[in-house]
Amino acid sequence: MAAVGTAEGGMDPALYKAATQGCVGSLRKLVVKDVEILNSKTPQRNTALHLAALHGHPKFAREVLAVSKELIVAKNADGDTALHLAAKTGRLKVAELLVALARGWPEDPNSEDALLKSPLIATNKEGNNPLHEAVRCRRTAVALALLDADPSRAYDLNEKMESPLHMAAREGLVHVVRKMFEFTWFDTEYVPSASVSGTALHQAVLGGHIKVVEIMLEKHIWLLDMTDSNGNNALHYAAQKNNSHVVELLLNMKTQLAYTRNREQQSPLHVAAQYGSTAAIKALLRYCSDAAEMVDGNGRNAFHASVDSGKANALRCLLCRVRPEQLLNRADKNGDTPLHLAARMNRVHCALVLLKDRRVDPCIRNEENQTARSLVEVRLNTGEMDAHEMYLWKQLKRQESTRCLKQQLPPVTFTGGSRSSSHKYFERSVETYILVATLIATVTFAATFTMPGGYDQNSGIALHGHDTAFKIFVISNTVAMCSSIVVVYCFIWAWKNPLKFKVDKLLWGHRLTMIAGLGMLVSLMAAVYITVAPTSRWPAYVVIAIGMSTPVVVVLMLGKEVVFVPL
Repeated sequence: MAAVGTAEGGMDPALYKAATQGCVGSLRKLVVKDVEILNSKTPQRNTALHLAALHGHPKFAREVLAVSKELIVAKNADGDTALHLAAKTGRLKVAELLVALARGWPEDPNSEDALLKSPLIATNKEGNNPLHEAVRCRRTAVALALLDADPSRAYDLNEKMESPLHMAAREGLVHVVRKMFEFTWFDTEYVPSASVSGTALHQAVLGGHIKVVEIMLEKHIWLLDMTDSNGNNALHYAAQKNNSHVVELLLNMKTQLAYTRNREQQSPLHVAAQYGSTAAIKALLRYCSDAAEMVDGNGRNAFHASVDSGKANALRCLLCRVRPEQLLNRADKNGDTPLHLAARMNRVHCALVLLKDRRVDPCIRNEENQTARSLVEVRLNTGEMDAHEMYLWKQLKRQESTRCLKQQLPPVTFTGGSRSSSHKYFERSVETYILVATLIATVTFAATFTMPGGYDQNSGIALHGHDTAFKIFVISNTVAMCSSIVVVYCFIWAWKNPLKFKVDKLLWGHRLTMIAGLGMLVSLMAAVYITVAPTSRWPAYVVIAIGMSTPVVVVLMLGKEVVFVPL
């Protein structure tokens, strides 16, 4: 048999062609001439067996192994054996051939000699065995074949401290996970590390794979108590990913999970609020309403957590489901209520959401003797003025003037007399919107009396009134005109309270202008189709194609920003 050697140059071209094409006859002729030809390798150090595995040629691989079976443990530049490549590419027939040979391979797991290590446990430069690669690449059939050969490989850890079980759980490979759980459990290998996000159960929760979670907990219910390196259990992860189904599944099995804390003393409700996971918040409060009372290491509850991360949707969800006003006004270790925190961190949207709830008290002072209003003034007095902050300051000032008459408050240190640097740009934006809306309204109004195709001279009825294209024209033209009229009248009142308008109304005006423009574009295409298509269809189709591509071009140029006000 040929020995496994190291080739200085590249692989023989004839051998490379035979290996990639799976030509067994050519291989036999080459071996007859020179058996050492199988020692040649590609620049990536792939042998002929690697290439056969990569391209899925089991007969060619069998012929190579008949001449030099030691090639089964040969590694390329990435440390991959032929079995690694078969696992990556999902070449089941080749994998089964290699696994059959590997079953009887003489091995010494502690030996440094590659010839004494089974191909089933051989690892590449990333520390992955063939089962790692099969699972990572979602090759279920190959993974099952490898598990049949050696089920204990499911718990081998790679350089990132991930086992195939971790990967299979994250990828949601139900059949693979079920097969792994049919064999003996390796407790010593199931230790969370800082290099991987928790246990295999955590990985299944992260992927949102309910079936995998059910399989795991059916076999080992104690997995619920296991945490990652930061002390997070599976419910923390489900709360983070906003998976209400997994949250309910875990709470049905163990309600106490809702009251467990991680190393930062955060409960799953804190995590849900921090990530804006409204569905998870609803599920958690439905099962454990009193979880809202829990505070973290800084004395902050879920309201603080949602404000801290700027998740107004989570804050709104909490306000709707948590009744005691003490929780809404709870102070943390610095004496800051959620409203203080919103003012301090410039979370304007969150602050406005809180102010809409009458249970929130704007008169509370923190340990620095500051109210939310005075905290906003600190920022405004530095000259870093923003229209949204100005609006928030006015709202806080108004609330204090009506609700805090009998309380001592910090003096007002900001007059609000200066103008923001963006005020002139705001004026120009309003003028531009009014101009565009006026033009659209004018054009669409004129189109109403110049119907495409004209009128019947006797009855005054549109000639194409029964056509579908004409009906589309009428509807789209009406939408464009009415939307632009709303924008014009709305923007006329912009100067009465520019700050409130900038916060509340400008976005609606922007989107209505977009709708008006789209309506006008549709009416254009319909009008051209009505008047041109009866005599020559292709120009009408070209116009329709150009019209339909116009919004697409705008979106490609501006991206998601197209739906937001350019301020």
